[in-house]
Amino acid sequence: LRASEEVRRLNAELEQRVEARTAELRAVNAELDSFAYAVSHDLRAPLRALSGFSNALIEDYGPRLDGEARGFLGEIENASRRMAELIDGLLVLSRCSSGGTLRCEPVDLSALAAAVLARLARAEPQRQVEVRIEPGLEVCGDPRLLGQVLENLLDNAWKYTARQPSATIRVYAEPGAQAGERWICVADDGAGFDMANAARLFQPFQRLHRQAEFPGLGIGLATVQRIVRRHGGRIEARSAPGTGAVFRFTLPERAALPVEAA
Repeated sequence: LRASEEVRRLNAELEQRVEARTAELRAVNAELDSFAYAVSHDLRAPLRALSGFSNALIEDYGPRLDGEARGFLGEIENASRRMAELIDGLLVLSRCSSGGTLRCEPVDLSALAAAVLARLARAEPQRQVEVRIEPGLEVCGDPRLLGQVLENLLDNAWKYTARQPSATIRVYAEPGAQAGERWICVADDGAGFDMANAARLFQPFQRLHRQAEFPGLGIGLATVQRIVRRHGGRIEARSAPGTGAVFRFTLPERAALPVEAA
């Protein structure tokens, strides 16, 4: 009898702790949403003013300015555009980290990958890219967020093979070390990277290539990692300079998906 009472007491304490933790998570999510709004509204307004007045100077006083002065105004405009892109990146990270309840639905990754690569091919029809997508790659998760994962990984594969006269991009599955584990892989034969710098891959705004070589913000892989982790999964990469890269992630089965506070 005493043992049963003790178990009930411990269960009650556990439920109270879970409720308290859930309330804390809701509060944190609310704070992140407020931050996202502040970034979107309060920081964008001065940026718009900076860009607008720079354009006004060029339009109204351009003939009176020498080449160097017009160049300075151009730099101001470029920096304003870059800052706006960085703000967009911060908002994406915020939404991926605190985007409300995680949906759990069957997601056809093969179909999503085909759609992303078809869009990229339409945008650059001159590119020679062989696409290999394994059929039937289905997982359970949030369709919108997992679509973002594939979008970012395939955008990177497309970008970093741009200097290849003939490139290959593959999407396939491979078994993991644990029973029933499956990794979804996105592989390319592009620029690759030095694994000595791999720790920086998933850090926001960290890039392993110069902007002049391959433009970008350094936000895509950080977003991918946060989405995969929200699903209770893992992501990793392997590569070598000049030999391409493989990014792979694994997600838990439906029953193992984490439960989040709304």
